[in-house]
Amino acid sequence: MLGLSIIGWIVIGGLAGWIGSKIMKTDESMGIIANIVVGVVGGLIGGGILSLLNRDVEGGGWIFSFLTCLLGACILLFLVKKVMGRSRA
Repeated sequence: MLGLSIIGWIVIGGLAGWIGSKIMKTDESMGIIANIVVGVVGGLIGGGILSLLNRDVEGGGWIFSFLTCLLGACILLFLVKKVMGRSRA
């Protein structure tokens, strides 16, 4: 994941954030910048989790990087929904 260029991070992060927001049903409240941020942060979260499981994160290629970002984005959005749901109560 760290081997990607900044443009690669933005493209993969944006796509992963957008698809993750569709999966987690948060797309209505997010814009393109938020999708990119969620995808990139999701990539860090997903990469961290997979590294803890002894998976080679950097050598996986574009598809593996995208799936890593998507996994992390869904986890991040799930946690944000839980925190935001509690603060409204």
